[in-house]
Formats: sequence, structure tokens, C-alpha cells
Amino acid sequence: MNCIIIEDQPPAQRILKKYIEDIGSLHLKATFSDAIQAIDFLKKETIDLIFLDIHLPKISGIDFLKTVDHPPHVILTTAFPDYALESYEFSVVDYLLKPYSFQRFVKAVSKIEVKKEEDGEIGIEHTKKEIFIKSGYEYIKVTIEDILYIKSDSDYTELYTTSKKHLSSEPLRYWLENLNQNLFFRTHKSYVINSSKITKISSSQVHLNDDIIIPIGRAFKDAFTERFLK
Repeated sequence: MNCIIIEDQPPAQRILKKYIEDIGSLHLKATFSDAIQAIDFLKKETIDLIFLDIHLPKISGIDFLKTVDHPPHVILTTAFPDYALESYEFSVVDYLLKPYSFQRFVKAVSKIEVKKEEDGEIGIEHTKKEIFIKSGYEYIKVTIEDILYIKSDSDYTELYTTSKKHLSSEPLRYWLENLNQNLFFRTHKSYVINSSKITKISSSQVHLNDDIIIPIGRAFKDAFTERFLK
């Protein structure tokens, strides 16, 4: 998902940038210190998500939302809880109260996929049945439903299918952005799984076909529980 940050405090900007980088499925397009700058940007660019502070110079985050027709998904970030009720009049995805943890950040972002599914939106590459994996100088065709999980390993990724392993020069972020996000889910900073292959969940592990065991990282556990166990 393409996203932007509208936040006037540099420390808060740095935290958001780090969290966005760590989550993998987000691509930061721009950062703004006030909402006025962002208005022109949104007229030219397609954005899926805004991380929006409420207390901003020139106009507040709430007033900014009033000016935008058909805004993208919005996650509010603020040190003040007073505006929570008013903010939900604008159908914001979540309200992050500073200081918030990475786990709480992941949980907020995961709500967007749930909302997309409820709204009947189609995930990236939803209708695509096969993909070509770039491996060295070759492109290898793989059936998407055969992918069990994807593992990040240094500067490349390993795609494990029901029959074999493929080595790809693409980073984990690429697969998060180009596979159906309703089907493929990140359980750990180094793993993305095909959720249709889950056979058992135990403690901090998820079991896939043939009893393959994938860890669930602490940073992703809340989002995983929210998605699959509630």
C-alpha cells in the first residue's frame, strides 16, 4: 500500500518511518509537516493510507479531513485522546495514541485489510493464478496457490512451494506488495505465509502443510490473532 505521513514533529516522523519500513507491505511516498502541503500531493498521486497527526500547524488533522473528498484510509496519530469520538465520524481506520508500540501499529494497519474485505475490494493480484519468479537471469513460472511460505534471507528470498524451493532476487517487500494480501500474511520479520495452508496454530507458531512450522514474531502476534483467531 502506498502511504504518506502528515506529522509536524521530527521524532514522531522518525518512529513512523521506521515502523513503515519494518512492516514491509507499506511503501512511504512522502512525508509532510503540515496538511496544506499534502492536499496538492493527493490531487496528483494515488495514496492508499495516510498516517495523520491531529495537532498540526495551519489546519488540524480533523479540519484537513473535512476538506478532502473521498479520502484514502486514515490512521490518526496523536498524543491527545479528546478527539477520538469526533474522528470516527470520518470513518478512520484506527486512532493511535502516542506513544504507541510497533505491535499496536501493526494491529492498526491490519485493520485495513479487514476493511477492504468487508467493502468487497479485491487484493493485489487477486485474480492472477501464476507468477514468474526472477531467479538470477531466469524467470520461473510458479502457481500461486502452491506457495506455502516465503522466507527472507539476506539480500534475496526463498519461495517454498508444495514441490520445491525457488530462490528469488526480489526482497520480501516485493512479495507483500504483489501477492493477494487477503491470502498472504506476514507472521514474522522474515516470513510470509499462505494462510490457506494453515493446519494448526500453537503458541507462537503456525503449522502449514506437511507439518512445516513457521514462527509468529512478537511484533506480529496481535495482528495474527486478530486476523485468524477472532
